[in-house]
Amino acid sequence: MTEEQAPATDPSQLGERERAVLAVERRSWPGPGAKERAVREGLGLSPTRYYQLLNALLDDPRALAHDPVTVNRLRRVREEKRRRR
Repeated sequence: MTEEQAPATDPSQLGERERAVLAVERRSWPGPGAKERAVREGLGLSPTRYYQLLNALLDDPRALAHDPVTVNRLRRVREEKRRRR
């Protein structure tokens, strides 16, 4: 298993990387460049992979339990974008 696939010690809890992704989303960013740089340097992820992980987290009940304000906000944003399509 890769580090990304390794389960958390407690399956009901989010892993370190998942918590870090949500922490990035809790912050406010001056522009998209700063956020992408933080994702690459801080998490070691490409922006594409970061957003794939984030999107999966939005459907994970563990993420909702860990940070309901952030997850619900991002779910609303995602739903609004889907409606506009």
